[in-house]
Amino acid sequence: MTVGDLAGPPPRGAGKSRYSSFRIIGGASLGALFEWYDFYVYGALATVLGHVFFPPIDESFAFFASLAAFGAGFAVRPFGALVFGWLGDYIGRKYAFLLTILVMGTSTAMVGLLPTYEQIGIAAPILLVALRLAQGLALGGEYGGAAIFVAEHAPPHRRGFHTSWIQTTATLGFCLSLLVVLLCRSSLSPEEFTEWGWRLPFIASILLLALSVYIRVRLHESPLFMDLKARGQTSRNPISDSLMRWRNLRWILLALFGATAGQAVIWYAGQFYVLFFLQSTLKVPHDTATMLVAAGLLLGTPFVVLFGYLSDLIGRKPIMITGCLLAALSFIPVFKGLTLATNPALVRAAQTAPITVSGDGCSGMLWRKDTHICDLVRTQLARGGIPYSWAAIDGAPLTVKINGVSIPIDETLLGLTQALRASGYPERADPEQINIPVAIALLTLLMIFVAMVYGPIAAFLVELFPTRVRFTSLSLPYHLGNGWFGGLLPVIAFAVVLETGDIYSGLWYPIIVAAGSALIGAFFLNETHNRSLMRVTHPVGTAQTAPPAVEK
Repeated sequence: MTVGDLAGPPPRGAGKSRYSSFRIIGGASLGALFEWYDFYVYGALATVLGHVFFPPIDESFAFFASLAAFGAGFAVRPFGALVFGWLGDYIGRKYAFLLTILVMGTSTAMVGLLPTYEQIGIAAPILLVALRLAQGLALGGEYGGAAIFVAEHAPPHRRGFHTSWIQTTATLGFCLSLLVVLLCRSSLSPEEFTEWGWRLPFIASILLLALSVYIRVRLHESPLFMDLKARGQTSRNPISDSLMRWRNLRWILLALFGATAGQAVIWYAGQFYVLFFLQSTLKVPHDTATMLVAAGLLLGTPFVVLFGYLSDLIGRKPIMITGCLLAALSFIPVFKGLTLATNPALVRAAQTAPITVSGDGCSGMLWRKDTHICDLVRTQLARGGIPYSWAAIDGAPLTVKINGVSIPIDETLLGLTQALRASGYPERADPEQINIPVAIALLTLLMIFVAMVYGPIAAFLVELFPTRVRFTSLSLPYHLGNGWFGGLLPVIAFAVVLETGDIYSGLWYPIIVAAGSALIGAFFLNETHNRSLMRVTHPVGTAQTAPPAVEK
């Protein structure tokens, strides 16, 4: 198969061409799906892993320590982008994303085999974090390799459609991790699952790894990369050529702030943070929240392919910018709708019995070293998903009012708990009161916003950078955006909620980032869907085409 053959359907042997496209997309997508599963199954089990691998100081410490280990995987993703990006631009796309899945699958399986803190002490969390870092490094190379591999095989007029299948893998991998964990939980008693059942989703990755390696070994190298290599035009130092040359670095920065940052916060708000919001803020039962989110993901995922297909017809930019703006305008109304659909008692209580907290020491809770009684009150309200307003009054005693009535407060906070229940604030969501169709519809709407920004972005990033440094240059802004802007969203959002007392205030972080990306992308990024991929340097002005013999 030559590169020129990929410019459009051949006059004969069309069935073979379709089979080749199916094998290329299927092989890259299936491996990526399993790799996303490996990465996110940790998040689905973060609560259990906190108790298993960290010192039993208290429940909050174990949970946040587990979240910190989870976040470590996000933090190193840009470094993985550089390491595997260099490998993909210097040696080849196939070898880079074959190595990433070996690292990811092996690390995930080893988590399932690790001794616990009770067995080996402090070595347990150290080994867990080391494996989590390996996962993050591997994921930093996986996405770029899979997206570029598919795009460089795809016909130019179907690039968005073909790469959109890669985009579905992150959502489906996340959904698969939730379903596997849910299946294991439902098949075992709580004691069995906590003791050894949590290992099963990790150990299952051994089978996924074997299947993925088998598929990827049989794939052929990207024809564009092979053509570039044959002509001696590959980069000798992809990292230097990507970061030390302003023309290329400029596009990396614009891709980060004008596209991937906004895409990332919408993806994590619409899939990951919303699960946290349902479980931790609205107190929806774990299994119910998981099934609701999984249903929204499955219903919304076909839209990823739809918007990828539409981007081949009308362009990448209009769809992505519209998705960013719609998400920024809709996040708060949609999350308020989810609250009403899943925990209406909380909405009624907040309307009929508003809570105010005031007094000396009621400011700067996140930044103060000493714990104040006001901190304890606000922390309990935040953990209960209960909205409140607060004011710092120097020298004044702590005052907590529910519907204007002062509540006696001591360090046990027993009076506060009793007053909250008497005022109608629920301890948890009532499963009988959950409006399942409305909740799924709202979760699907969030997924449609995700699809608008995520469906076209792989093709957009591939087309934005020249072939010789495409792997490195694409992977870096993608994983900076998704690893840092997106991966830190739950922590930042929860911190904002804790500080303000408004359960929706954490959404201002994704709203601001998404709106900012829309503005930067609209004014500073060009449309890419008509560009040739066989470019050695960035186009100047209009899209630069390659020689007709290479790509038509």
